[in-house]
Amino acid sequence: MTQLLIVYHSRTGGSLQMADAAFDAAQAEGSAILKPAIEVGPEDLLTTDGYIFCAPENLASLSGQMKEFFDRCYYPVLGRIEGRPYAQMICAGSDGDGAARQLARIATGWRLKEVQPPLIICTHAQTPEAILAEKQISKADLDRCREVGAALGAGLTMGVF
Repeated sequence: MTQLLIVYHSRTGGSLQMADAAFDAAQAEGSAILKPAIEVGPEDLLTTDGYIFCAPENLASLSGQMKEFFDRCYYPVLGRIEGRPYAQMICAGSDGDGAARQLARIATGWRLKEVQPPLIICTHAQTPEAILAEKQISKADLDRCREVGAALGAGLTMGVF
């Protein structure tokens, strides 16, 4: 049985809502695991078949905790997960492109197979108060996250990837 691993970090709730939506849809299509980045280790990556990485953008980069996950797991799995499918979802206050590029470069180093372009959900939080506030992701945007989870879950179950 194939399994999809959804790794997330969330500081103000936006990325968690996105990851939860993708997880629910992926579970409906097959088997999925949802874990915060701080709890994911190399063994989790080695024992699953595909990945969704979901993180906030902070200062035009991946959040520190998500980056720490990649730093901690990168070399222990290097050369051992090549060709596995992945997608990414970024919760951003403005454009999200910096975090998406950074994550894509890491995935390229692992030789993962991108199965769809990054999904960037923009909250338009631009003031310190808005940036630090709990986020509420719209139903339409959560539906887009569900599509990512369903596509990867179904693709893994059917052996498409």
